[in-house]
Amino acid sequence: MKNFLILITLLLLLSGCMAAVALAGSTQTNTSGSNTAIEGGYTSTATTNYQSGSSSNSTTTNSSTSNTKSAPPSASAPSYNSMTQDVCAVGVSMGIQTFGIGISGGKHATDKNCERLKLARILNDFGMKVAAVAILCQDERVFESMIQAGTPCPIDGKIGKDAQVLWSKYDHERPDYNTYVKRMEDRRIADEEMQAKITAELDAMDKAKAIEDTKLNNAKKMKEWKHPR
Repeated sequence: MKNFLILITLLLLLSGCMAAVALAGSTQTNTSGSNTAIEGGYTSTATTNYQSGSSSNSTTTNSSTSNTKSAPPSASAPSYNSMTQDVCAVGVSMGIQTFGIGISGGKHATDKNCERLKLARILNDFGMKVAAVAILCQDERVFESMIQAGTPCPIDGKIGKDAQVLWSKYDHERPDYNTYVKRMEDRRIADEEMQAKITAELDAMDKAKAIEDTKLNNAKKMKEWKHPR
């Protein structure tokens, strides 16, 4: 009985050792062209076969494109410095800039109206009032305003009505000649239209009077007429 128990104990210890060997870890075997893994009683095999003379090529191509744009530098137009306020000139400048080239430039421009005012002021200070008015009359706006005020601009030493006669005779010398010619043409057309309207109204009145006279004559004849017996 004692020997039997010892035998059973040995068998149990042996079986426990075998179970520990079967469950512990995994076994992996590598051979040329094959890979075999055994774990937990499971076997997995992956095999890659190459035919004789065959090859495997792998090509990788990377392409990169860069399109970078930046703003062009600015072309600076030159500045104008008159150095004093008692001048009749203004500065004009301009600049053009592209990606390849930039160009800028500038110049002076004379202000004729400013010069005219300064000259008139100096002449007036010297007591030459007619001359001061005459130089201001070179501006067509001043010339027109003087005409509208009934005080024509001086011409050939004449002022007032005498100047008006000369301006009417030599109207091509007026600084506002083009505007004057257009105004006179517009007035002529307006006068013709007005005359045509008056003529039409008079003709209509004459026709109405003629009809009325005819009616009166007919009525008079009816009164004077006697029935033959």
